[in-house]
Amino acid sequence: MDIPVNIEAHGSATVARMIDEGQRDPDIVTVADVALFERPLSPPWHAVFTSNSVVIAYNPDTDGGERLADAGAERWYEPMVDGEVNIGRTDPDQDPLGYRTRFMLELASRHYDDASNLRAQILQRDQIYPETSLISQFETGSIDAAIAYRSMAVERGYEYIELPDQINLSSPRYAEEWYSTVSYTLPSGQEIQGGLISYGSTIRHMSDAAVSVFDVHTTGRHLEEHGFLLRDQFPGFSGDVPRRVRQATDQSGETQSRLGGSDNQLSSTVSDVTVLI
Repeated sequence: MDIPVNIEAHGSATVARMIDEGQRDPDIVTVADVALFERPLSPPWHAVFTSNSVVIAYNPDTDGGERLADAGAERWYEPMVDGEVNIGRTDPDQDPLGYRTRFMLELASRHYDDASNLRAQILQRDQIYPETSLISQFETGSIDAAIAYRSMAVERGYEYIELPDQINLSSPRYAEEWYSTVSYTLPSGQEIQGGLISYGSTIRHMSDAAVSVFDVHTTGRHLEEHGFLLRDQFPGFSGDVPRRVRQATDQSGETQSRLGGSDNQLSSTVSDVTVLI
């Protein structure tokens, strides 16, 4: 029997604030940036279970999208600098994609010799949308393109431009000495430093059901099928991890039997589980 799972999705910075202010009390919380587990959430343990990269998703049926497609991976920034593309982004005060967009643009402005004003050119335009609706905006032609996660584009089958590792925030090679040179300060005063995109999850209210849901959520190849980036060390744990959590994920890593199919069946039900993402 499946475990009933209630999933509520928001930008990760919003998730952290809602929990910190007592507006939500989920069994499991997942954030798109583990830095939010340092403050304000500060759980006793968490798992880093997947990564991602920043891409440019575009609508090839609009004039601006066509210009992006023609520019390609080598010169994608030129139509943006020239103001020929209406591009959407998310709010950096609400979710990590928003401030990672700023990181990518800042790094790109340094990386390309002829794109020094790229960041200023993009950020001066008021094209901010919630992450949950960003991609859908160019389905209707409201915008030509969106700065998005690779997983968002892959899952929906959208056209997208892969950015070089120097700016896409996906390569461990550039994390320490390059990505870390950019930062953003949230309204709370917390400074977020640029780094490798890392998704984290933790169980706040322990139960057999929560462990089963957490296990399926953080292990298995299904994440890769949806465009996320997996590494051999995932899931990686930090803090005082409960033994039964480690045992569950270790067993899944060895067998992968019940995670290989499309159904991702869970073990017998104990209670409803609420996941805040």
